[in-house]
Amino acid sequence: MIEIRFHGRGGQGSVIASELLARAAFAEEKDVQSFPMYGVERRGAPVTAFTRIDENVVRDKSKIHTPDIVIVLDMALLDSVDVTEGLKPDGKIILNTGKPPEEVDLGVDNPKYTVDASEIAVKHGLGSKVAPIVNTAILGAVVKATGIVDIETLVDVIKEHAPAKKEENAKAAEEAYEKVRGEKDE
Repeated sequence: MIEIRFHGRGGQGSVIASELLARAAFAEEKDVQSFPMYGVERRGAPVTAFTRIDENVVRDKSKIHTPDIVIVLDMALLDSVDVTEGLKPDGKIILNTGKPPEEVDLGVDNPKYTVDASEIAVKHGLGSKVAPIVNTAILGAVVKATGIVDIETLVDVIKEHAPAKKEENAKAAEEAYEKVRGEKDE
């Protein structure tokens, strides 16, 4: 089973990203589960979302404590949330930042991948410069970094299920897929 934890803020699309990734895996005939965990339910407040993907039936309904993949949609969360908590030793971290992965110190040796999902989102008209909606862009990076689903499957799911701007969201995912940078996996 692959367990994924998304860290973002209300309005960035963390919950939708979790759902779209689950739909893409389901389209590839995997069993899935996707659910959010809210704190203060308002725009800008920290939001955590979870996705489980497996070849077998997913029966565990609990919060994900030891993720295989951590996705950070807002780097400002690093000041208040331990995004690496419980991350498996071989787990991957995908971050929304323009910095190269080797310049991001999270205090763990896990492989890091970075993409400027905010810039890509703004370029494609997803949200605003002040509040970009980065969910589909970050998913393109996740797919490239992990191989969890095919990019074509993800794009098809985005075009079918994104709540708005379907083509723009699909293009953002494709661009992030091409632009993600990663540290060499050991």
